[in-house]
Amino acid sequence: MTSLFTPTARLLAPAGLSREEWLEVRRTGVGGSDVAAILGMDAHRGPLHVYLSKRGELAERRDPRLDRAARRGHKLEGLVAELFEEESGHGVLQSPGTLQHADRPWMLANCDRLVVESSTLATWLEPHTDIPLGPGYPDATAVLECKSRTWRSARREDWRGEEPPDGPALQAYWYLAVTGYPRAYVAGLIDDDLTWFRLERDEELIGHLVTLVTEFWERHVLAGVEPDPGDLESTDELLGHLWDVKPDAVKFFTGPEVAEIDALLAEREAIKEQRKELKRDLGRIENRLKAKLGPNEVAEVALAPGRELYSWRRNGNFAHARFREVEPELAAEYVHRVEAIDRERLAVEKPDIYASFRARVFRTPGGSS
Repeated sequence: MTSLFTPTARLLAPAGLSREEWLEVRRTGVGGSDVAAILGMDAHRGPLHVYLSKRGELAERRDPRLDRAARRGHKLEGLVAELFEEESGHGVLQSPGTLQHADRPWMLANCDRLVVESSTLATWLEPHTDIPLGPGYPDATAVLECKSRTWRSARREDWRGEEPPDGPALQAYWYLAVTGYPRAYVAGLIDDDLTWFRLERDEELIGHLVTLVTEFWERHVLAGVEPDPGDLESTDELLGHLWDVKPDAVKFFTGPEVAEIDALLAEREAIKEQRKELKRDLGRIENRLKAKLGPNEVAEVALAPGRELYSWRRNGNFAHARFREVEPELAAEYVHRVEAIDRERLAVEKPDIYASFRARVFRTPGGSS
């Protein structure tokens, strides 16, 4: 039997695997980056993405923008760890690879780094002065999750709070669940500013997390039952491109399935009506606020200059049609040609390719989308 690498985990696969090998290992269980997606807390992936990926039913679609961000994050990982080491005084060890929980082999962890905390580091270094720090030493007591963010994304995720954002925190707690370590650290490089957090092991939270993810693994992945798609925009895009569409093909539903679909359609119509009412209410409130500003653009508190309440600036979309109508001669001076795909010719000459890039539109018999 393979010996334990951490208090509760074995080393399943070493670091340095090819991407294809690493993806194969990932399919054998749930990793830290999967947890937020399973719980519906990842803006880019949902439970259905994880399910299809683990079942081997999802071809890898790599968004160039997200791919660039991932490569950037991987390259900056070492810098984040180095800065954390300097600021915290703790020792940082290279990632050993993919760790696997000893009793639940589907629980996986790819920790960015392991940590030898300062209280242990001083006594550990003395008898090992000629040996560089590296993976596999028993003195590690924590995991380190390294992130890099622009100030815009950091503001969206709220990196300035007293606790780390939900996504990195869930990832760190999952690593504690797998490794058995007593604590974790989350370090984020926000542009050129490092911020870091210490998370103590929370058995109640970890137990709840393991229960939810176990349920997903057993009831969906192992049983082959698709989870509810959820409401993420990324899942909508996934569903739109998941299958090779058969034009005008019909699927027949009977009995309980029809009743379920009728209930969902009725709920959809009710929500659309609510959305109309909320949109009217929102417009009424915003118009009252705009009227209070008059010719001004910014509302501030009189006794606290600089504290902005709201704004109504002239910085929205440019009104092309109105500009052409009011200033036709000036508009003509600023017209320029733009390269665009000739969709009509593409549809005639290569209809299959044209069809494969068209979005699928959801409509009901009344024509509403």
